[in-house]
Amino acid sequence: MAGPRIAHATLKGPSVVKEIIIGTVLGLGAASFWKMHHWNEKKKIRTFYDFLEKGEISVVKEEE
Repeated sequence: MAGPRIAHATLKGPSVVKEIIIGTVLGLGAASFWKMHHWNEKKKIRTFYDFLEKGEISVVKEEE
C-alpha cells in the first residue's frame, strides 16, 4: 500500500546571475551612502575653514 504522493519543492543551485545582480545593487547602495557621508563631512570642514578665514569664529580661547 503506497501513500499519497506529495509534491516537494526541488532545491536548485544558486543562480550566479541573480547573486551578481544582488551584490552589485547592494555594493552600489552602500557606496552611495558612504560617498554622501564623506560629502557631508567635507562640507562641514569647508564651512568651518570659511568661517575661520572670515574671522567669524576663532580656535584661540579669548582671555578674560
